Amino acid sequence: MSYTQMAQLELMNAAANVTTQADLDALRLTLSLFFAQRAQQAIDKMWDEGTFDQKKLDELRSLHLRTPYKTL
Repeated sequence: MSYTQMAQLELMNAAANVTTQADLDALRLTLSLFFAQRAQQAIDKMWDEGTFDQKKLDELRSLHLRTPYKTL
């Protein structure tokens, strides 16, 4: 069984125990914090390696990455 399959089973088991909106909110928060922590670790690693620095951060701040809406 792959790690992806094991993760899917863990998430399904967790979801099976969600019985209230508060439970769902707590699960969403937990997952959000997990992925935010992983993203922060990746950014910290890039910063330490020198592939991400203040100059690059400043460049990203000035970008407009939003997809324009198309009119029909």
